[in-house]
Amino acid sequence: MIIVLKPTATKDEIDHIVTMIQKVGLRTNISVGESNTIIGVIGDKTKLSNTPLASLASVDSIVQVSKPYKLASRDFHPDDSVFDISGVKVGGGNLAIMAGPCSVESEKQVMIIAEAVKKSGANMFRGGAFKPRTSPYAYQGMGEEGLKLLQKASRAFQLPVVTEVMDTADVSMIADYADILQIGTRNAQNFSLLKAVGRTQRAVLLKRGMSQTIEEWLMSAEYVLSEGNPRVILCERGIRTFETAYRNTLDLIALPVVREKSHLPVVVDPSHAAGKWQYVTPMALAAIVSGADGIEVEVHHDPAKSMSDGAQALKPELFDALMNEIRKIAPVIGVGKNL
Repeated sequence: MIIVLKPTATKDEIDHIVTMIQKVGLRTNISVGESNTIIGVIGDKTKLSNTPLASLASVDSIVQVSKPYKLASRDFHPDDSVFDISGVKVGGGNLAIMAGPCSVESEKQVMIIAEAVKKSGANMFRGGAFKPRTSPYAYQGMGEEGLKLLQKASRAFQLPVVTEVMDTADVSMIADYADILQIGTRNAQNFSLLKAVGRTQRAVLLKRGMSQTIEEWLMSAEYVLSEGNPRVILCERGIRTFETAYRNTLDLIALPVVREKSHLPVVVDPSHAAGKWQYVTPMALAAIVSGADGIEVEVHHDPAKSMSDGAQALKPELFDALMNEIRKIAPVIGVGKNL
């Protein structure tokens, strides 16, 4: 349930209510909006049956929340969340442009691509050091050595790093190198991993599972949020359907639906949806127009020699052209003030 306070509620009154709730073993989440302060109550609400919250002078109303996800819901947090990640804002009309190679392959490759995407206007660098592959014989990444290369590029070009974590045992190590911990589609319902990243101080990029409903996706976000980590960024990357002409069906209608249901920022990965580079730019632009808070795009200076997913990677000149198109349309729809 949520407790809506009157605009005149003082800090002492808010603290008093929080203490009353916590005394019976429940948790609270406070959201301060433009006109109201809301206290979300997490746990068995029957424990409050003998607590006279409704009669307090500072309480405007008490609303029961039926959604299975609480902290991710707009009921608990009516205003859009905006995160500052190493100086780059995500949400609130800002566009997070995450670009880089699918896999880290060498220092030369990483530095060439980081320099190129930075020059074109990317504000985050994405790259995989640990790669979950469908085949056990495919390239699995460089591991910690790859993380060191990502960090070197980050420091050289002032680009926060987005990289994937696959195993609970690696969370702490990867958090030492990365600014955003990415949870891939195959781990979207790996609840142990979700809880582990939730216990870190790093932002989390949560990709939608290939067959997840929107409610299931938000429930995955709830696992992270419930561990005390509020900085979750949702990522739509296409869902599995009957179509075989491209890799995944990019579910763009999910953007306005999720934005209606949740306060969390949502970005789009057109590369994994398309599977082919020639479809990435139109899908990236469509995502921006549909309300995405950013995009995650794969870029490689020599896709033909890429060790993973070269077919969907944009060459630097194509990424530069994409950024020019984004700069044209972003002001029209009132976003991208940070580009």
